[in-house]
Amino acid sequence: MWSAWFALMGFEMRFHAPRFALGPSVLGAVLLGISLVIVHKSFRENSFAVPVNRLQTERGHRVVSTGPYGVVRHPIYAGAIVFIFAVPLLLNSAWGVVLAPLMAGVFVLRAILEERMLLAELAGYRDYAKRVRYRILPGIW
Repeated sequence: MWSAWFALMGFEMRFHAPRFALGPSVLGAVLLGISLVIVHKSFRENSFAVPVNRLQTERGHRVVSTGPYGVVRHPIYAGAIVFIFAVPLLLNSAWGVVLAPLMAGVFVLRAILEERMLLAELAGYRDYAKRVRYRILPGIW
């Protein structure tokens, strides 16, 4: 799905689809920068972050609650969602913008499934979830 989304935006650019004004592209560039900072800080803070959700008992997996993890429980997904909306704006891709909510929904679903696993298996995660109330979007969810 991820690759198809990028390919669709590339085809749209290649075949000279209508362009947005300069403003959305600038907004996309700013959002892209913000997303990269969020993801970078999140990976720096959490050495247990891996592409496949699993408990790393061999490495002493523990709850990380500092840095961006003190604001939301899934800051990498938050940064990815900002990225998903930034890229089509930057590339002037109408199809990318239309499909961005669907792409973001994948990360929301992944956060929900990951939370189930962490609540069931990671000691201290339930207390952490009570302290840091928001999963992805501060003040909202």
